[in-house]
Amino acid sequence: MTVAVLAPGQGSQAPGMLTPWLELDGARALLEDWSARAELDLVRLGTEAEADEIQDTAVAQPLIVAASLLAFDQLRRTAPVPADAPVAGHSVGELAAAAIAGVLPAADAVMLAAVRGAEMAKACALEPTSMAAVMLGDPEQVTAWLAGHGLAAANRNGAGQIVASGAADAIAHIVANPLEGTKIRALKVAGAFHTQYMAPAEEMLRAYAAELSPADPTRPLLSNSDGTVVTSGAEYLDRLVKQVTRPVRWDLTMDGLVSLGVTSTLELAPAGTLTGLVKRQLKGVVTTTTALKSPAELATLQRKEDAQ
Repeated sequence: MTVAVLAPGQGSQAPGMLTPWLELDGARALLEDWSARAELDLVRLGTEAEADEIQDTAVAQPLIVAASLLAFDQLRRTAPVPADAPVAGHSVGELAAAAIAGVLPAADAVMLAAVRGAEMAKACALEPTSMAAVMLGDPEQVTAWLAGHGLAAANRNGAGQIVASGAADAIAHIVANPLEGTKIRALKVAGAFHTQYMAPAEEMLRAYAAELSPADPTRPLLSNSDGTVVTSGAEYLDRLVKQVTRPVRWDLTMDGLVSLGVTSTLELAPAGTLTGLVKRQLKGVVTTTTALKSPAELATLQRKEDAQ
């Protein structure tokens, strides 16, 4: 069995999601260190903040990356992941994946997530933009239809889901007038992520990334750009910066997992979304999925490890 580690993206956050993790050895100290690096009180945000506060892009992104890295730190203490296990992240989850693969220290990954989130929030405020989930339909037909309305297929998630991104009036139009055979739902987001509307955020993120010294990955690390394994840390960091304005190809990332012989996935906290996509898209290929929503799942994994 080949297991892959997955790190979720924005939208997976929930109030109090870090509370159970902070009860574990070493977790609070790590989070306090990352808080200082990110210049955010991630302890308070992950335990006490209400839904509206953590929905803020500037907060959600570093909080999600921190949650994934806390979960991975505890995972490797209790049920070690094979050293050659592939890792992939969705959108901002690529920063957590970079840290897991040794490209960046965890504190730098959380810091970049904070910069990314803050700068994307600023870019969203420049003009009215939005996003919508398009379910069902042929992916190529949907993508072409969106382009005809001046919209981008910002997230091609596989499993019959594409996220449209662009001007708010164009998003409102397709929600009211969906392509035949599709269902469209407006998303509660700050703006048009993964489009040229985010160019100012990409520029700022690149400036911060230029101050870092990425190492080459120590395990197979897949890119959202095209689903391929990237062996250069510098290239991966460059791709990660560019991804701010470019589509997330999670569909190709899942294809990449299959090409590596992955038959099992382990999604880090705040888990659930990617596990659902894998179950639908890779049914019959990936036979075991685990969503680490809380430390309780760690105990289950440990029991399985002991039984082998």
